[in-house]
Amino acid sequence: MTLEIRFLGPWQVLASDEPVRFAGQRRIGVLARLALDTGRTVRTTRLVNDIWGDNSAATAAKQLHIVISKLREVLGPFATGEIIETMPGGYRLALEPDRIDAHRFIRLAKRARAAQAQGAGDTADPLFRSALQLWRGEPLAELTAPWARIEAARLEEEHRTVLEDHADLRLAAGDHHALAIDLAAHVRAHPLRERPAAQLMLALHRAGRPSEALAVYQDTRRVMASELGIEPGAELRRLHQAVLVKDPVLDLTTPAQQVTVSEPYTPAELPDDTHAFTARATEIDRLRTALGAAGGPARGPAITVIDGPGGIGKSALTVHVAHAVAARFTDGVIYLNLHGSTPGLDPLTPAQALRHLLRSLGLDGTAIPADPGEAAARYRSLTAAGDLLVILDNARDVRQVRPLIPAGPGCRVLITSRNLLPTLDNADHLHLGAMDAADAAALLARLAGPDRVHAEPQAAERIVDLCGGFPLALRIVGARLAARPDWSLSDLEARLADATRRLDMLEYADLAVRASVAVSHHHLHEEPTGHDAAHLLPLLGLLGLPTHTPAATAALTGWPHHRAEAALERLQDARLLESAGPDRYRFHDLLGLYARERAQQDLQEEERTAAVRRTLHHYLSTLWMASTMLSDTALRSPIELPDNIFKDPAQAERWIHGERDNLLAVTRQALAGPDPATAIGLAIGLHWPFCYQGWHAQLADIHTQAIEVADRAGAWEEKAQLRSFLGWVYRDLDRYDAAIAELVTALGDWDRAGLPQRKVGALNNLGIVHTIVGRLDEALGYLESALELTDNVGRPGAAATIRNNRVHVYYRQGRFDEAIAEARRLVELVPQGGPLAEAGIAHGSLGDVYRYAGRPQEAMESYTTAVRLLHESGNRLKEAVSRWCLGTTLHDLGRHSEARQQWEQSVRLLRDARLLTPREATDILAQAVPETPQPIRNML
Repeated sequence: MTLEIRFLGPWQVLASDEPVRFAGQRRIGVLARLALDTGRTVRTTRLVNDIWGDNSAATAAKQLHIVISKLREVLGPFATGEIIETMPGGYRLALEPDRIDAHRFIRLAKRARAAQAQGAGDTADPLFRSALQLWRGEPLAELTAPWARIEAARLEEEHRTVLEDHADLRLAAGDHHALAIDLAAHVRAHPLRERPAAQLMLALHRAGRPSEALAVYQDTRRVMASELGIEPGAELRRLHQAVLVKDPVLDLTTPAQQVTVSEPYTPAELPDDTHAFTARATEIDRLRTALGAAGGPARGPAITVIDGPGGIGKSALTVHVAHAVAARFTDGVIYLNLHGSTPGLDPLTPAQALRHLLRSLGLDGTAIPADPGEAAARYRSLTAAGDLLVILDNARDVRQVRPLIPAGPGCRVLITSRNLLPTLDNADHLHLGAMDAADAAALLARLAGPDRVHAEPQAAERIVDLCGGFPLALRIVGARLAARPDWSLSDLEARLADATRRLDMLEYADLAVRASVAVSHHHLHEEPTGHDAAHLLPLLGLLGLPTHTPAATAALTGWPHHRAEAALERLQDARLLESAGPDRYRFHDLLGLYARERAQQDLQEEERTAAVRRTLHHYLSTLWMASTMLSDTALRSPIELPDNIFKDPAQAERWIHGERDNLLAVTRQALAGPDPATAIGLAIGLHWPFCYQGWHAQLADIHTQAIEVADRAGAWEEKAQLRSFLGWVYRDLDRYDAAIAELVTALGDWDRAGLPQRKVGALNNLGIVHTIVGRLDEALGYLESALELTDNVGRPGAAATIRNNRVHVYYRQGRFDEAIAEARRLVELVPQGGPLAEAGIAHGSLGDVYRYAGRPQEAMESYTTAVRLLHESGNRLKEAVSRWCLGTTLHDLGRHSEARQQWEQSVRLLRDARLLTPREATDILAQAVPETPQPIRNML
């Protein structure tokens, strides 16, 4: 059972929601004193002084011991271990903080304020409401001792502050009508608090009740004058004046609930806990002790390595304990399977693991360094001040995990591995062995049902012995018994006792999983409604996709969308797939291995080839439809496209975001497959939408592999295009020497392809790279060559882009008159009603010229226009650049508050694109004059 203690109102102790009754003020006082410091030792002297007070007799310590004994007697039946632990010099209540309403209130309030500070009102509001709902009346009302009154006063003040913080949020969200009702009672109860009086005045004003708002001021002023002899503070007086003159600054023009805001990124990645988890009490206590203390030694985080053979229950134990303590870690829980001993999968490299960890911490795209050393340094920096639990499951060796250890003393790390990892610094080691006979029998009873075990105790004992105390083997046995209710335990014992069959029943690790999955798969074949799901399982094994969607599954199978979706749902019901979000499904790693094996055994080669081809073409055509919606560049599609399924660029962008990992996986699978045209088409199709999101790191690998495929296939045009794209990617990854080398090679590739007129893109990018590195004369030469080609082939859109880049060279050379003339010409050349992004970029470049030329007023006007056009176009990255430049210009003009607004909006765009973490965004904006964020520092 689970105990709860509530004292934010009438005193309650509950066990599974049922009241636990005990009498005596001292018992209540001791338990309350311990509950206020739950998890920490409360010294005996403090308990005696607080509970027995000045009248404490010489026997007080003995009386305390008696009270503790009585409390243990009453509470013991409802706890798994000793509820009140005797510690050196005192006692400790062994109860999770979230089981005590006051601690839960403080934690929820902290999370709500953090979300509020990040601008995530939709996250903060339910957290505030959950915290406030815990209050049922006066705290610790049953206790009159001085210490209890002090604690009650502290809690009540925190309650009032949280209520008022929530009121600020509700005001910003436009909830003034309801808030005016709720605040009225609070103001009456606390007439000397100016903050809620001001909030009530503002709510009434916005609700169209200005006379009542003025009356609140007069009532507050009268009470303060009569009781304190002072006038209200300056802020309340200014609000009073603003209400009098109906100052429009008080109006709420854009309620927060109409604004899309991003939640603060707090990872919560734990897999589901095992409902039948049994025993391991000693190991659980040891792990919870390692994870329980806030903070850690100065030398680094607390690391615990749980080692043991496969199937011994390392992962199940780790996840079970992590679920129990997850609430303690305010910065979240990261779970990463390193695949150190997963059959059929290579272990993750440190670089791959760091990429996952950084994405879990809120980074994405170019914000994740491509170099493993730089990525490790970024990871350490992000975790240096964190309160984070990191689970590294299924580790191969020390070299794999050493770069993945967070830097913060408040972080904790749990590592599971078949190996000991003895050379890992600062690590505690927990060696997990087989379960003893009693614990193994208890697990079998939970899995198979206690009645069946009790009915055949000797057979149950023999099964436990044959399973060797391995939890995974016992779970497989339990699954077989649950799936075959007509089997007796004696039947199963006979099967296990046969040595020729036992390997099939209890083969270590992989074969055990294979046997378990095979039972579920076979059941689908037997069910009338399970035939599609049973046929689908091996087909899904053909694809190395992180997640599966109904649309892609319909292509894989050739079925209608609704039929594919129904089969996926049935597989989820059978626990052969698990949910990965709305309309998304994924395999557990080993179930995916089983599906791949079944694909090779159950499907003919022609069926496998056709199914994979259909899926690859689904992604190829959909990707190109999205790419054409998101890019104005005209590239020839490798296949004939159907009618576009996307109604607007925003929908296409959402699809790209949702399918990002699948697109990378399917492209890699295609690059390793027999169809070079599809593989190359996917690689080229990825370029535009990924570049516009700033996702360059993965593109470098994709383009490099695709160039090799194109070379083998003799696809010279595609090879030249990919080489040009790779140079572009290297440019945006700040790898300028590599970019120049690829782009120069691309020029030769276009000549060998017989398409010299297509060198425009490579020449333009060479101009950009040389501009960034300060080789301005060379930059100008490349751009002039590109312009000459565009004039010859009649590409006015490309010419405008190149001229725009030439503007940036001119003003960097100090040729301001030429730069201004060229930029103005570009602004005029954009046709009325033409591409908004193109027009926005042109106005942004004109703003750059004016700013460098020392004409800030004109720069401000150009940037303002650029921001508007880029916002309407949906090009968020370029909008972030122009907003940042507008903020800098406004600051130069002395308009500091307006500058701050633009910088904040620019940073929010980068944070929403996951190019900055919330913490990095906060650090940037904490500067008086913030430095330009790294993701946009080198963008022209």
